[in-house]
Amino acid sequence: MTRQIYLAGGCFWGLEKYLSLIAGVTSTSVGYANGRTAKPSYNDVKSGATGHAETVRVEYDDEKLRLEELLALFFEAIDPASLNRQGEDEGIQYRTGVYYTDEADKWIVEESAAYLRKKFEALGKTVFTETTKLENFYPAEEYHQKYLDKNPDGYCHIDGCLFKKAADYKPASRVPGDSNAEINGTLRELSPLQYEVTQKAATEAPFSGEYDNFFEDGLYVDVVSGAPLFSSLDKYNSGCGWPAFSKPVSEESIVERLDDSIGRKRTEVKSSGAGCHLGHVFEDGPPELGGLRYCINSAALRFIPTERLSAEGYGEYLKLFQKKT
Repeated sequence: MTRQIYLAGGCFWGLEKYLSLIAGVTSTSVGYANGRTAKPSYNDVKSGATGHAETVRVEYDDEKLRLEELLALFFEAIDPASLNRQGEDEGIQYRTGVYYTDEADKWIVEESAAYLRKKFEALGKTVFTETTKLENFYPAEEYHQKYLDKNPDGYCHIDGCLFKKAADYKPASRVPGDSNAEINGTLRELSPLQYEVTQKAATEAPFSGEYDNFFEDGLYVDVVSGAPLFSSLDKYNSGCGWPAFSKPVSEESIVERLDDSIGRKRTEVKSSGAGCHLGHVFEDGPPELGGLRYCINSAALRFIPTERLSAEGYGEYLKLFQKKT
């Protein structure tokens, strides 16, 4: 299914070219977004009087490319900690932003931005990238469209090595159950506890989950989408009453966000594909395993034993367990 997102990141000439190279992106065009006036010209926008941001409209096939992946690549091409400036470009029209049109994309945008802020806060930096709904978008003049295709030696503030990275990028493999239609169908089949945990961030009672004291070899997947989340190879007995893992099966499989819902700060863990609440991550894990404890609700997981991986479409993960032997 073709979806769209609007991305602002300084001069749109280079950003449009960069984004167009990513596998799964079907079309790109440039324009002016979220300003105060209708149908502005480039000179109007450049003056700063209209409040528009130079923006790339991106259409992508969400069966081939996840929005989370697209945003991660976008964030690599911009400086989120720079206010109204990218490279040599300076002015309000060069601010950075992610503008969505579908409310279903809101949580993905916000979670991706939260993860970005967390990384930059660790460096003592503030992120200025906007994340909001698209208010308006006006196509830029024709000479701006595909500018670097027409002018290969034209000005570009993006490092050339990033163009190769974008062109070489291979989107993560889709897995069984990973589509909006199938996710919606799965929600209807969840038990009351599974629904409360994954959709309303509830917590199952300690020592009650089927995977708490469970250590068979296999893969733990999102109970809603089927996306791989954790491996038994990284599971350990923490004694906390919930399944504990030292790390996820990949960094892209989860998203983390600040959670202060109980009056103290914790880091919530959610699945990146379906946005399901999984649990929390703490920094009190075994030092020899990296020091982290991903404390996850059994109700958010489905376990697939190694002998069933190929039959259920997860054969590529068998190599993890072959290393063990």
